[in-house]
Amino acid sequence: MPDKRDFYDVLGVPKGAGEDEIKKAYRQKAKQYHPDLNPGDKEAEARMMEVNEAYEVLSDPQKKARYDQFGHAGVDPNMAGGGSPFGGGFPGGGMEFDLGDLFGSFFGGGFGGGGRAANPNAPRQGGDLQERVVIAFEEAARGCTRRVEVNRVEPCDECGGSGAARGTSLKTCGDCGGTGQKSVRQRTPFGVIESSKTCATCNGRGKYTETPCVKCRGGGRVRKRSTVEVSIPAGIDNGQTIRVSGEGNKGTNGGPPGDLHVDVAVRPHAVFERDGFDLWCDITVQFWQAALGDTLTVPTLDGSTQQRLPPGTQPGAVLTLRGKGIPVLHGGGRRGDIHLRIKVEVPSQISAEQRQALEQERARFPAMSLAGPPKGPPEPPGERQGFFGRGKRR
Repeated sequence: MPDKRDFYDVLGVPKGAGEDEIKKAYRQKAKQYHPDLNPGDKEAEARMMEVNEAYEVLSDPQKKARYDQFGHAGVDPNMAGGGSPFGGGFPGGGMEFDLGDLFGSFFGGGFGGGGRAANPNAPRQGGDLQERVVIAFEEAARGCTRRVEVNRVEPCDECGGSGAARGTSLKTCGDCGGTGQKSVRQRTPFGVIESSKTCATCNGRGKYTETPCVKCRGGGRVRKRSTVEVSIPAGIDNGQTIRVSGEGNKGTNGGPPGDLHVDVAVRPHAVFERDGFDLWCDITVQFWQAALGDTLTVPTLDGSTQQRLPPGTQPGAVLTLRGKGIPVLHGGGRRGDIHLRIKVEVPSQISAEQRQALEQERARFPAMSLAGPPKGPPEPPGERQGFFGRGKRR
């Protein structure tokens, strides 16, 4: 496999870093390499792909544990096998493990009174599967479709699920008469107790084959890698799960299939922070823009837009763009808002002319003291002293 950089080095975090530290590091790298912030920069694009791959592994506790133990080989889908380690069957085929069958084998299928074990030939629903996908912030907001690879148990295509080699057929078990169960009578101090247990000759199937299928070793089912197309709705949030009906392990004896549960992980955005269906973003303006007002170009999920900054805006003020946030999940087109937190940048260096103008303005303001407001007559009603002269009181 091609050489890859250590995922911890890619994000710039130490080994053993926690979830919050990994998320914070990803946001910093995303701001540095995101294609929207580096248009046309192929190197930044490649770095962003590398950062995304590292975050996809280190943000998943199971993948992170495998990576910490085995390195890149532990998270390589071609080597790790993909899917859940208990993905609904054993490698190479065979029947699913059934706890009920194990319980019955210990207790003979029932206690006293002629109790009988559950019918092993009854239809059984297939087990559910669990998978995980990592999507971009914008994909979560707009919705997307992802192809998810799963390892699931399906009927053997070589023998059609019968377990018998091609060209042969199953035979009815003579020991149990095709019922899959045998009656057992036991003499006890309390009398004779009759119970049922699984037929050892046919393993409870009622039928057997003298020439089992080579592919499934007579089990009739194999573990197969399949691709499922999953529709991810607009507005989904990090940590939510999508249930895809009927895409889990296939059932036995005509039983229905299980479901596929897809856990969705959403990468953090380089600019926005999500709060429900609202978005928050910090906007830095110059002190003169805050004082005089200005028209700002601000980001949204749909591209940049213009927003008016009112004169006299104070640091920490919040401007709201209605209906520009995350679509409400199954909300009929409704969307949250974008909230812009205003940060005012004070210049560290100013020219002589600017200093002179500021000194003149400072002289017009009454002196302030930590002991409280200055003494003297109040301002005229309806007016106040502004930074650049009088203005209407808010």
